[in-house]
Formats: sequence, structure tokens, C-alpha cells
Amino acid sequence: MRLLKNQKGFTLIEMLIVMLIITVLIAIAIPNVTKQSTAVEDKGCKAFVQMVQGQVESYRMDNKAVPTLVNLTDEGYLKTGETNCPNGDIVTISTVGVVSSAKP
Repeated sequence: MRLLKNQKGFTLIEMLIVMLIITVLIAIAIPNVTKQSTAVEDKGCKAFVQMVQGQVESYRMDNKAVPTLVNLTDEGYLKTGETNCPNGDIVTISTVGVVSSAKP
């Protein structure tokens, strides 16, 4: 058996230091990612409420009446099952046609 001389590679200590640095970077990054996902869901809900408000105005111009969510889905202004925000908030339409969302 021949012994290899001049072997190049990483020592165990060097590998452990690299793993420690990677672990610290991941520990810093994970909380920021979770905060961003809730912000994205909230912005998605605001956009959904604005879209529903546009559909309410469209229904109001076509039928000269303030719709309910059932009217909007029955007549094709909204797809069936699209009555809640992506983050789970409940969308409501007031009697004057103002769309809002609230936590369940």
C-alpha cells in the first residue's frame, strides 16, 4: 500500500467553523423570511379587497343596485369560492357598497 504524501484538504476544525458560520446565517435569515410572508399575505388581502370593490362598482353600473357576495358569484363577477382573502380574512360588503375585510 502506498502512502499518499502532500494530501490537501480541510481539517475537521475548518469544517466545523464553516458549518457554524452557515448555521448563524440561517438563524438570522429564517425570522426575516417568516415576517415577509405575513406582509405578502396582508398585501394580497388588500389587493383582493380592491378587486372586489371594482366588481361591486361594475355590478352597480350594470344593475343599479348594491350587490352581496352571493350576487357577485352567481352572476360571474367573482369565481365561486373567492369570497375570502388569501390569508383567511373574511370579506364583507356594506349596504352602501363598501368592501372591507376582517379577521375571523
